[in-house]
Amino acid sequence: MGRTTIGIVMNGVTGRMGLRQHLLRSVLAIRQDGGLPLRDGSVLWPEPLLVGRSEAKLRDIAEKNGLTEWTTDLPAALARPDMQIYFDAQVTSARVKALQMAIEAGKHIYTEKPVAETLEQAVELAKVADAAGIKHGVVQDKLFLPGLRKLARLVQSGFFGKILSVRGEFGYWVFEGDWQAAQRPSWNYRAADGGGIVLDMFPHWHYVLEQVFGPVRAVTARAVTHIDKRWDEEGTAYEATADDAAYGLFELDGGIVAQINSSWAVRVNRDELVEFQVDGTHGSAVAGLHHCRIQPRAATPKPVWDPDVPTTQRFRDQWQTVPDNDVFPNGFRAQWEQFLRYVAEDAPYAGDLWAGARGVQIAELGLQSSREGRRIEIPELDR
Repeated sequence: MGRTTIGIVMNGVTGRMGLRQHLLRSVLAIRQDGGLPLRDGSVLWPEPLLVGRSEAKLRDIAEKNGLTEWTTDLPAALARPDMQIYFDAQVTSARVKALQMAIEAGKHIYTEKPVAETLEQAVELAKVADAAGIKHGVVQDKLFLPGLRKLARLVQSGFFGKILSVRGEFGYWVFEGDWQAAQRPSWNYRAADGGGIVLDMFPHWHYVLEQVFGPVRAVTARAVTHIDKRWDEEGTAYEATADDAAYGLFELDGGIVAQINSSWAVRVNRDELVEFQVDGTHGSAVAGLHHCRIQPRAATPKPVWDPDVPTTQRFRDQWQTVPDNDVFPNGFRAQWEQFLRYVAEDAPYAGDLWAGARGVQIAELGLQSSREGRRIEIPELDR
């Protein structure tokens, strides 16, 4: 069988995530390995057309990676009949308009999250995309992490028995930018630009909880701005108006309670930047980006509370490591391959714009919960 080319308009590749994870480690990595094998024995060859606002940055990226197709004219890129897919990794505030343009141009959609700044916008995008008859997907990279794949495998095997709770810790210290440069873009800390850790991370937590454990039915959250002054990429001070930490309580089907703390103002004292502890009647597990450790019921130690005597137990040593038992590719690439197969041969795919809308919904309701200081039930979306 031969090779079929599929054109991809890639918007936002001058940004850190768009460049490193989506262009270099996903699309170009697929090309370096000879393309994507399909069921019929043919090979799908992704051909990226880079789009952005800076001619100089686009030209530099293209030249360094042997590419010739780039432009600052998004409408012209979307008008090309040899481009079948539109991918968006722009700042959140610019995403909806570009996605609408791509849908109107008849392109299949693959986009970073959050898909929009408001639930109303996200639902409208999903409805318009369905009406246009295009295929659409939203990045859900956390599901492809080795640690979470091992955790999902434990859930599927029944290891936990009845799952009781999930505890998640995510975050690290993002420098303010005065005496040391910040390691995240400044727009993340300006609400007017679509910043905020709730809008950024709650959609992630929603699809992780939904697809690994079950539907999320209610949310209680507290969003705060711990650091209200930061310095941007040019060293200019600005007021940080977006939330930089969020403390969430999520209620799932089956009585599962999930607590997830997210913060860009926390110093890391854990093995990985994100960790989830799952406790069940038959066992527990702690999963991060890569590792997963378990403690089954029969091997659970018996701690006894005695504040007057220092403990001699080394609690972390009492857990067993879950072996890889598989080769785990880059998570972003794995989902790119899944989406490309969805477009090319109608392979199964779950993370569509409706999933993205549910992520925006939980972020929006989380912020409402924080403002009003109350628990909020999550209604079904009106399709």
